[in-house]
Amino acid sequence: MEKAFKGPKVILDRMGVFDVHRIAEADPEEFAALVSTPPAIHRFPGSMAKRLQALAQFLVEHYDGKVESIWKQGKPDGAEVLKRLTKLPGFGDQKARIFLALLGKQMGVRPAGWREAAGAYGEEGSRRSIADVVDATSLGEVRAFKKAAKAAVKA
Repeated sequence: MEKAFKGPKVILDRMGVFDVHRIAEADPEEFAALVSTPPAIHRFPGSMAKRLQALAQFLVEHYDGKVESIWKQGKPDGAEVLKRLTKLPGFGDQKARIFLALLGKQMGVRPAGWREAAGAYGEEGSRRSIADVVDATSLGEVRAFKKAAKAAVKA
């Protein structure tokens, strides 16, 4: 989790700016080299470079590169924000719900019905995902939850 959330900072440091338009318009090979340079931003940097560019291109095409439009454009409710998130390249239902919970719990983005739309990830006091990580203790609790969930699936 920690590595994934450091990726944008690494891109910022390497590009000099974190700009959705520049990422969308970057030469694919040059961008892949940028994210692959050690330390790479992901364990599969080539694939991640393609996914990031597809996401950036979608954001430029549908939201003029303004990510916040996903939750601000037209004052959508939680269900609509979830619907918009699931349309993002690389965002399935679970990732979209986690991201919606992250927006609500940590970023103060709380459209009507956001907790319900986020499902279990939106529950007050839950320790299910990155949306619940605010310090070392909560990180440990999320890891313990994930470990227990994996063990339950195996059993």
